[in-house]
Amino acid sequence: MPAATSSEDPIERLRCLCLALPDVTERLSHGEPTWFVQGKKTFVTMSDHHHDDRVAMWCAAPPGAQEVLVGADPKRFFRPKYVGHRGWLGVYLDVSQDWEQIADLVRDAYREVAPRRLVAMLDAQADAPSRSS
Repeated sequence: MPAATSSEDPIERLRCLCLALPDVTERLSHGEPTWFVQGKKTFVTMSDHHHDDRVAMWCAAPPGAQEVLVGADPKRFFRPKYVGHRGWLGVYLDVSQDWEQIADLVRDAYREVAPRRLVAMLDAQADAPSRSS
């Protein structure tokens, strides 16, 4: 697993990942930076010492992903309060992390809440480099 070697702020790294997706906006929700699809549906939120002494993100996740990731690596992943019962995933950002995996988790979270039209746009963006080669 490639570890996070950058000293870059995890909130800034997460912000860049989220805002690169189609029709995403950011605003505070419950005092934390939160990212929304079409300004309505939350797909990722920060938890910066909000409920405990940890820095983390919470994100929507495909069915079963929370159980697999938390079971495999509870030092990096957890079941977040309030939304964990709906399958959301918590990711600690105050430990060494694989930011490529976090980028994948952010895209998966987006796919869970975005309308099909926007998911199709995301897929088209992902396919664009391979079409030009």
